[in-house]
Amino acid sequence: MKKILFVIGSTRRHSFNRQLANRAKVLLEGSAEVEELQFDDVPFVNQDLEVPVPAAVARVRQSVVEADALWIFSPEYNLSYPGYLKNLIDWLSRPSDPTDRKSPSVLRGKKVTVAGAGGGYATRKMQDKLTELLSFVGMDVMAGPTTGVSVGAKAWTTDELELSASDQEALKAQAEALLSFVGGSH
Repeated sequence: MKKILFVIGSTRRHSFNRQLANRAKVLLEGSAEVEELQFDDVPFVNQDLEVPVPAAVARVRQSVVEADALWIFSPEYNLSYPGYLKNLIDWLSRPSDPTDRKSPSVLRGKKVTVAGAGGGYATRKMQDKLTELLSFVGMDVMAGPTTGVSVGAKAWTTDELELSASDQEALKAQAEALLSFVGGSH
């Protein structure tokens, strides 16, 4: 069974993107093993910390190595992705062996797809910029489909993500496409 590593680009415990990821996890049940990457202990990127590799960085790198693909769920902050997520990608994009600058990063060639829940743009601006970054660091970005959910006004008071029928269909289509992309069964 293929292993999909979920990366949640929000630190909020009950974030809309965590809720979206939980719904995606249900769609993948029985077809892929899903694990959520825990990376809130990863320090800010700093060359002074690269050798020896911080334990938290070594742990997240190993999780990426063991995964067949990543599925990133992220909010949109000021028409882009959060710094929290960028910091993770910066660490993961560094050479696997910090003493050998030519060693590949754990992201090189790794399959990835992106989804998000956020404001009026339905995370489209974030997805465009994140996809550009992921391609730049050498990841194999799934061409589509993707899911972008515009969080309704009610959700900001209830803290509950509501998906429209078209949002649910988009998420299902993305889950099925990801399984095909990694060569899983569905």
